[in-house]
Amino acid sequence: MSPPSPHGAPPGASAPIALSYELFPPLNATASASLWGTIRELEATNPDYVSVTYGANGSNRDTAVELLNRLLTESTLRPLAHLTCVGHTADELAGIISELLDHGVRGILALRGDLPQDPADGPRPGSLRYAQDLIELIRSVEQQRSALLCAGRVAIGVAAYPAKHPESPSIEHDVEVLLAKQRSGADFAITQVFFHADQYRELVVRARRAGVTIPVIPGVMPLTSLRRVRRLGELTGVEPAPALLDALRRAADPADGRRIGVSATVDLARAALDAGAPGIHLYTFNEHGAALDVLDKLQLPRPARPAPLRRTAIPELVQA
Repeated sequence: MSPPSPHGAPPGASAPIALSYELFPPLNATASASLWGTIRELEATNPDYVSVTYGANGSNRDTAVELLNRLLTESTLRPLAHLTCVGHTADELAGIISELLDHGVRGILALRGDLPQDPADGPRPGSLRYAQDLIELIRSVEQQRSALLCAGRVAIGVAAYPAKHPESPSIEHDVEVLLAKQRSGADFAITQVFFHADQYRELVVRARRAGVTIPVIPGVMPLTSLRRVRRLGELTGVEPAPALLDALRRAADPADGRRIGVSATVDLARAALDAGAPGIHLYTFNEHGAALDVLDKLQLPRPARPAPLRRTAIPELVQA
């Protein structure tokens, strides 16, 4: 997986707009079948990568690794593996990173992860506390295995916050954290969900003034579900546009709500692209319909790539 260059395109050339999606590991066989229907639909759009989430404290590690393996062996998609450090020791994380690299993963989204709800479930002795520590650990494991990687590098992504992080003292502090992640070896950032175009634009301005040079990719959620929009508004601490909430409430039926939400999402994504966004990362919630509707209306130019061959069984030689 190759994220956009942090130093821009060479003179006379322009980098294509990056496209990526987020998926989460399925909870059961029924969800898995539905997810693979979505994967096949998304695969046809030729994205640059798809990210695979990782539960708090590694709660869904096995299903996440299984999905990553299947993406690598049964699809043409390139996975970006989420990895959280809360609840894991450095040795445990080094083992997980090595396992991911052994399976063929070459992109990791380094995250802190959610803190335990119960203060009694505090950090384990020896556990990492910040995403910055995880980035440095990934680079350390990578260095030890550089011969196995053909001297290549692992692409490391991190989170960025258009609205103030709920635990942060200020938006300025959030930018300082992003800068520290860059200094530790991050290659690119993907933003959390935002509802107003100015939030993305102002984040990039603050980041560039502070010295952040890595690409900051807007993470965009199809705004088609009133319940989901409200919930994410609560989590981010940012009130969604009242006009959008009102329009979704007044939708005549689900199809009307989807049309309203897709239109609002397209406007948000176009505003981010107009502000210089190097790509779009779509949070799919394992559903392809609304994401593809957004993509169709955005009409992003996609570079032509030869379709890689999927693995097939090799027939046995027949004795003459």
